Amino acid sequence: MSDFSRQADRAITEDIVSIPLDFPHPRLWRLFFGMSLALLGCFFVSAAVLFVDGVGVWGINIPVNWGLAIANYVWFLGIGHAGTLISALLLIAGGHWRNSLNRFAEAMTLCAVACAGLYPILHLGRPWLFYWMAPYPNTMDLWPQFKSPLAWDFFAVLTYLIVSLLFWYIGIVPDLAALRDRAKSRGRQVVYGLLALGWRGSGRHWARWQQAYRLTAAIAVPLVVSVHSEISLLFAAGPVPGWNSTVFPPYFVLGAAFSGFAVVLMIAIAIRHPLGLDRLVTDRHLDRLALFLLATGLMTAYGYLAEVFDALYSGEGPDIDTLRDRLTGTYAYSYWAAVIFNFLPLQMLWFARLRRKPLLLFLVALSVTVGMWFERFMLLTTALYRDRLVSSWGEYSPSHWEWALFLGMLGVFLTPYLLFVRYLPVISAFEVKEAYRKTGRLEDA
Repeated sequence: MSDFSRQADRAITEDIVSIPLDFPHPRLWRLFFGMSLALLGCFFVSAAVLFVDGVGVWGINIPVNWGLAIANYVWFLGIGHAGTLISALLLIAGGHWRNSLNRFAEAMTLCAVACAGLYPILHLGRPWLFYWMAPYPNTMDLWPQFKSPLAWDFFAVLTYLIVSLLFWYIGIVPDLAALRDRAKSRGRQVVYGLLALGWRGSGRHWARWQQAYRLTAAIAVPLVVSVHSEISLLFAAGPVPGWNSTVFPPYFVLGAAFSGFAVVLMIAIAIRHPLGLDRLVTDRHLDRLALFLLATGLMTAYGYLAEVFDALYSGEGPDIDTLRDRLTGTYAYSYWAAVIFNFLPLQMLWFARLRRKPLLLFLVALSVTVGMWFERFMLLTTALYRDRLVSSWGEYSPSHWEWALFLGMLGVFLTPYLLFVRYLPVISAFEVKEAYRKTGRLEDA
């Protein structure tokens, strides 16, 4: 290795590893962390009220017995999909530009899936008995119904969380060793040393690491498709007008990637300047994320059109009534909000010069995130609030405790994520260095 390459390696390592050891903006971080703790307190209060008074404090009722909680569950799971796509799929495909994005995208996946996993548990009414979903011998000889998508959901989400956690942790081990070697306080040396699992960077360590990392990536990639396909079957497997459609599995997978890329793009824009990562998270990275956002957005738009065509082509009266209700009914605002927020600002990404404007990209990504939330709410409410019988009609309005839980869940997401940004390397230093040696360009790292 030449002297120039060694200097570049040291510069990249210092740019990344120095962030948790000597954080550049501690006051700004404390401000945001304090806000996230306030939201987290809102979560504990709303969850305590739910446990004491039951799910009756929510606005759900017959016929809408799935409400804001399940809409947010699907929304959070969708957000988590882009982290695995960027990391695992591009690792296998050899896309080196992923290396400046994968670490904080994977952390986003973990936080989002954890938030999503809490919602069904809270929705049970008896959350301390959530383990009844697992197939284990018990005194009542009760087993889950393996033909039910609810049982598939338990296994799919739990597997996805475990594999994502392993993939993230395996990837961060070499950088934890770098933190251990550079930490000045004894406490940090011990903590980072324990987390680094005795890593010394020997050839044998690297060989075993490559095997474990790529094997976990290969397992994670099909989970991206299977998890949201399975979630779509929670809807499509039932005879509910507006849900019973074969387009739902690909529609949900693409919609999940769409919302996930939007959140990754927002995070990349939000952290790169305050943490001094402009050399590593470049305009070219933002441009590629914007292209992925545009591509998945167009695929999601095709799902919207396919859903309309499916209802009209079927000729089924209840399906056509549900479609008409989505366009002009009580909750038409949610349908048109999803269309407007998701697809109108997105069209600016056709222009290359606009794809390199961070503020504009942030606003487009924020619009997509809001639009995908409206889509989840629309899919749930418009299909349930008017059943086939007029006697089963009933409007749904989320209660203030549902909104409080949603705000609190944002705190559940932000609090561990801000701790990750403060105390762990947000970019994979060794992978960026490896890509830089191969390409000679930080834009491709």
